Amino acid sequence: MLSVRALRAHLLASGIAGVVATSRETSLRSYRLFAARDPRALMGIDPEDAWGVRDLIALMAEKCGVSADPRCSSGHDVIDPERTLAALDAFAGRLAVAARGGASVLIGTGHPHRLLGFYAALADGLSASGCTVLTPAQGRCVDITTRFGLRTYNLDYVRGVALLREPGPRRPGCATGAHSHSPLPVRTALAGVAEAGGALPDLVVGDHGWVCGAGQLGFEAIGLADTNDPALFVGEAEGVVSVAVPLDDAVRADYYLPLTRYVLNRACLSQ
Repeated sequence: MLSVRALRAHLLASGIAGVVATSRETSLRSYRLFAARDPRALMGIDPEDAWGVRDLIALMAEKCGVSADPRCSSGHDVIDPERTLAALDAFAGRLAVAARGGASVLIGTGHPHRLLGFYAALADGLSASGCTVLTPAQGRCVDITTRFGLRTYNLDYVRGVALLREPGPRRPGCATGAHSHSPLPVRTALAGVAEAGGALPDLVVGDHGWVCGAGQLGFEAIGLADTNDPALFVGEAEGVVSVAVPLDDAVRADYYLPLTRYVLNRACLSQ
């Protein structure tokens, strides 16, 4: 079993926590968009409170460990590894509850190039524990407005993990799936469950719009979030998201393997 001390060291060495690649400029831009209620930053959350940029900076300092100084406007963001570890424990705790109850679980990611392996291992462990890992609405079209205009994607599943793919032949470098912040994929998946008359998920696991979109609809949702993803942390603060784990969500995929083992062990899931 990976010790907490060893995992903390790995978080810092890999850039998953500590000084991360996400820039302060990028995060502040996201905070401004969120404060203006831009759908790209809301990711499906409909905040009850008015969140200004200073409010968001204070929240992200509390939840992630970024600088609380509004005058800090450049450089790299910092994530406190202790906050990451505490949130991973809470994340694993929710998985353990789901496993003990044989829950229905929906898992989806907007970061398939980096996080697919992490989520797929969770899907395997939950399935082995007796949970039902849902794969509804496979192949259904999802139309998403991007900065390049309206684009159509297909909802797909890899090892129980939902993701978006561009229709047509897969291009080199895009085989894994498309990056997305949109809540439309999870809404499509949930609509597919309802149309099929199946059991709705007891828990939704993922990131970006998968967590925010599901949480806003009243489903228990847990996930991972970077310092430029304030929506998940606002959702957590307002009780819409159960757990948001602060980490850099775009490092090398293999760097998440120690986190995978740690979470599986803490949740008492098969590895």
